[in-house]
Amino acid sequence: MTIHPRPDTVDVETSGRAERPVPFVAAVGLVKRFFGVTVLDGVSLSLREGEVRALLGENGAGKSTVINLLSGVFPADSGAIEVDGTPVALDGPRAADKAGISVIRQELSLFPDLSVAEAIFAGHLPITSLRLVDWKRVQQAARDALAQLGISSFDVRRPVASLSIAQQQMVEIARALTRKSRLVIMDEPTASLSPEEVGHLGEIIGRLSREGVAILYVSHRLDEIRAFCQTYTVLRDGRMVEEGDVAGVGNAQLIRAMAGRDVKIGGRRQAAAPGDIVLAVRNLAARASGRAPARVTNISFDLRAGEIVGLAGIVGAGRSETASMIFGIDPIGAGEIHLGGQRFSPSSTTEAIRAGLGLVPEDRKGQAILPERAVLENFALAGACQPRYRWLNDLTAEKLLFSGFIERLGIRASSFHAPIATLSGGNQQKVILSRWIARRPKVLIVDEPTRGIDIGAKEDVHALMRDIASQGVAVLVISSDLPELMALSDRIVVLREGRSVFETAGASASAEELMTKMTRQAD
Repeated sequence: MTIHPRPDTVDVETSGRAERPVPFVAAVGLVKRFFGVTVLDGVSLSLREGEVRALLGENGAGKSTVINLLSGVFPADSGAIEVDGTPVALDGPRAADKAGISVIRQELSLFPDLSVAEAIFAGHLPITSLRLVDWKRVQQAARDALAQLGISSFDVRRPVASLSIAQQQMVEIARALTRKSRLVIMDEPTASLSPEEVGHLGEIIGRLSREGVAILYVSHRLDEIRAFCQTYTVLRDGRMVEEGDVAGVGNAQLIRAMAGRDVKIGGRRQAAAPGDIVLAVRNLAARASGRAPARVTNISFDLRAGEIVGLAGIVGAGRSETASMIFGIDPIGAGEIHLGGQRFSPSSTTEAIRAGLGLVPEDRKGQAILPERAVLENFALAGACQPRYRWLNDLTAEKLLFSGFIERLGIRASSFHAPIATLSGGNQQKVILSRWIARRPKVLIVDEPTRGIDIGAKEDVHALMRDIASQGVAVLVISSDLPELMALSDRIVVLREGRSVFETAGASASAEELMTKMTRQAD
């Protein structure tokens, strides 16, 4: 992975002495309340031209609210936002855009029915002298923006809906690059990206910084903070608790500032004694589609009881597509799947669930939860209470079962009936995992288990997955975070261009070796 070195902070010489320039954007004493609850309490931060500042904090610390105030989604209840030293009223996203502020959001905001090129230029399509859209220019500029991110294989005419989550994230980034903004806010931009794509993004951040673009970078990945950022601000419980230069602070101090406590970061998983083969995948290939070429062409691996197997690969390698076929979401084109020694070809997710499979998808908001429905209702979606509690009515049984998981996993929710969207990402993920654990599955597939969740919750999720495996469940983990795969997996299977090309023990794997096998460097 090639990462451009972190740009140095440069003072501006004025009248023979070094002075700090006026910040491009400054947030001064921002306060925001929702339904009488204070979610931001006097937060201040600033960014100068070319500065790359990390915004850190656990889920619920107030980071998203800061982003929404700076991008005009919500007005502040008090405090001020200044641009070039002058207070401004950002009364909507369009006003923020005109002020030179753009956002790459963690929750994707692309229109699924638009083409990639249309999505990149939505809201600012170039017009010819005849007042017509210059489609030739749109498509070429879209290709150029993606090429900056190291992507040359996209057909920019294909619909956004045909892309994986990671590919859509790259389109979001390309979209921001075309807007010529003076401040780019990046909210977990690498959550679904492989190390290679992260490297390309690092190069882009370095170039933008040298060109004078300020960047507010939100991430839970401290290695990226160190590689990309010059300065940092830490929020906790809606307040700014620490800021400074990245070069002058250690990881332990950052974690302590975010969590308000010491957080033990786990090491690698101890190799488990292999059980019987539960799931066998042989020469699996996807069915060809008229809309897009098949991304899976020949994948084989085994999964044993009590074992965690990781799937590694760059964007487009076929990891999530493989999970979709195993779980009955997508049809199988060729090859075979055996479950418990029997041929298995699920025609639906219902059939897969009945056979003892569970899936935690990478798109938590779009595929795993009903955001506006209650936490308890989301927990019960997979029908975990039947037939275990036939002697109780459904609601009582669900509460009884879920209460055990709340206590066991430390799930924080105001009530059973609170909308799940009000929970942090880490607590949402715990609810989803609880949903499947309660069914006692034979195989659990977890795609991007810690996408967009903070360090403390990440360790909780890792511990939970290790515990699931220790109870004899076969666990298949898909992650773009190689340290996560190496920490969790007994074995790691590498996919490249829709094929399984390499397998290694998790305890002996290295990031360098995995990256080599994931890319064409292995050829």
